[in-house]
Amino acid sequence: MGALQSLNKYFLRYKWRLIAGFFIVIAARFFAVFNVDIVGDIINDVEIYINAGEDNLPGLKKSMLFKLGLLLGAALLSGFFTFLMRQLIIVVSRYIEADLKNDVYQQYQRLSLGFYKQNRTGDLMNRISEDVTKVRMYVGPAIMYLLQALVLFAVVIPYMVRMAPSLAAYTLIPLPILSIAIYKLSRAIHVRSTIVQEYLSKLTTFTQESFSGISVIKAYTLEANTFKDFAQLSEDSKEKNLDLVKVQAFFFPLMIGLIGASNLIVIFVGGQQYIDGTIPDLGTLVEFIMYVNMLTWPVATVGWVTSIIKAAEASQIRINEFLEIAPQIQNTASNHTPITGAIEFKDVTFTYDDTNITALKNVSFSINPGQTLAIIGPTGSGKSTILELIGRLYDVTSGVIEIDGLAMKAIHLDDLRSEIGYVPQDAFLFSDTIGENIKFGDTDASDEQVYAFAKAASVHHNIIDFKNGYDTILGERGITLSGGQKQRVSIARALIGNPKILLLDDCLSAVDTETEEEILNNLEKLTVDTTTIIVSHRISSAKNADQILIIEDGKITQQGSHNQLIEKEGYYKELYVKQLDEKEM
Repeated sequence: MGALQSLNKYFLRYKWRLIAGFFIVIAARFFAVFNVDIVGDIINDVEIYINAGEDNLPGLKKSMLFKLGLLLGAALLSGFFTFLMRQLIIVVSRYIEADLKNDVYQQYQRLSLGFYKQNRTGDLMNRISEDVTKVRMYVGPAIMYLLQALVLFAVVIPYMVRMAPSLAAYTLIPLPILSIAIYKLSRAIHVRSTIVQEYLSKLTTFTQESFSGISVIKAYTLEANTFKDFAQLSEDSKEKNLDLVKVQAFFFPLMIGLIGASNLIVIFVGGQQYIDGTIPDLGTLVEFIMYVNMLTWPVATVGWVTSIIKAAEASQIRINEFLEIAPQIQNTASNHTPITGAIEFKDVTFTYDDTNITALKNVSFSINPGQTLAIIGPTGSGKSTILELIGRLYDVTSGVIEIDGLAMKAIHLDDLRSEIGYVPQDAFLFSDTIGENIKFGDTDASDEQVYAFAKAASVHHNIIDFKNGYDTILGERGITLSGGQKQRVSIARALIGNPKILLLDDCLSAVDTETEEEILNNLEKLTVDTTTIIVSHRISSAKNADQILIIEDGKITQQGSHNQLIEKEGYYKELYVKQLDEKEM
């Protein structure tokens, strides 16, 4: 139960509703028990009438009508309070479910980029959906039925003992056996529930990746192999679920069997005691039978609730694993400072934790506000890492990055990132309209601004050709658009926010050279006061930059302007000559 203690803050948030629900549970069960007492009195009245003869018939009818009225009234009140009980406690469980999902999602947003490289999307989705649902069953139905059971036990058992102590003792014999069985079964359920949730995460991850990569699966005719892998994973998951269900299946037969045994004891022992006069009236025996049957559902509930609690605990442990992770990127700055765009790297070294690859080694350079820096180098040389460090998606392993003369950690994270326009190499668009995807860079932008920046990114003419224009709904990850169109929409999204720092990570690789030239010319006009860093494999994207860096194996091997670098032997000149020859061909 230790993991479930983390839910106490949510219970405190809705404590008044839960307290009211508790008292309403007592009221609902009181009237239910009151009904049994009335039935017992009616049976006793009938017994008296049978023994006394027909002379008491008018009095019997009057008494029975009155008691039947009480019976009906108590039943209605019990039903009404039961309705209120569900409205309070079950509704609170939905509130807590929503709060927990919000907290998990906020934690996902706080966690650093490295976390997402180490955890699969399917598993993240499963924890915020299936695991939270398991927890909701604990904070709602489990607590409600457990309260009902406790109230009934607290009221009914003492009443049974007061009415007929020896018969009550015989009747309650099966309960200790039940408690031991529940303890044993609940431990087994806890282990199996954890395994089931883990396999559900694997299934979710596999299907999510399959659907995201469906074009690759079809292109390589891997449907059969993929289905085979899915079928095997599904079969393993089924077996784990069956292991859990087999254990859970013992609960209700065990409950019903033990309750049935209690009924037999009541009928046999109670009948003997009624015959020998130990029990004074028949109504007591009938009440005992009704009380035993009234306890049937609560006792059965104990087993069901136990399985729910164990499943919820297993799920909450999985949720807490992520909720307790501290983000690697901590926002330690409290003061807000304006950003102008000066950037300086001082002997920066960075090693990825997940792969232990050192991507940058003692890198130093500086850019003044409004300048353009181009970074060129072979694949895997560390170009994209520089951009990720400027956006503080990672913290440097050693060295210092300064923005406007301040160490990056001294700048409020919101101030830094709100002034950065970032276009990644793999352009990501959301399943929304094209217009809304562009507005993602500035949610308050007008339609006229959207059109203007789409024109600057040379994608406006493509968008208006669509049937619904800017209102065209994109498929998942922007699959509706071509690679070049996605890149240009991403550029428009970055520009519309008027950032002080613009980071372009090889985002023109899918456009032709003429479109590239048009976009670069537009960028030059729009980013006069913006510090721009362009990562590219094309000389055409870098040649007009104020400064060009050549990165090889995480180190700066060349640095200078286009004219300076083509005069020197090295990577840049070789690439320039190669691309010039390809263009002439």
